[in-house]
Amino acid sequence: MSEQPPLKSDFGMKDQIRRSAASISNNIAEGFEYGNNKDFIRFLRFAKGSTGEFRNQIILLRRTNMISEDFYNEMYLHSIKLGKQIGSCMKYLVNFESKHKAINKKL
Repeated sequence: MSEQPPLKSDFGMKDQIRRSAASISNNIAEGFEYGNNKDFIRFLRFAKGSTGEFRNQIILLRRTNMISEDFYNEMYLHSIKLGKQIGSCMKYLVNFESKHKAINKKL
């Protein structure tokens, strides 16, 4: 994506969009490495925020005709889907934590 003209020559925007895209997976990996659900959920929240940042950047790129409409549609839908997947994972972990705490209280 970042090598497509005219984005190829806009080094600032190219760097920014690469950083926001990398931030998504970096936050997921970092949160997972902490080895507990509380921290993982926190970093998933950061990753979800990064999907919003990425989505905003592609909106700006489309408005300035720096990417095609087809490419914009593909990336926009992908970012929506990814944000929903991260949100679903967060909900699962929150529910798991709640159930686990309830079981421990009974013991």
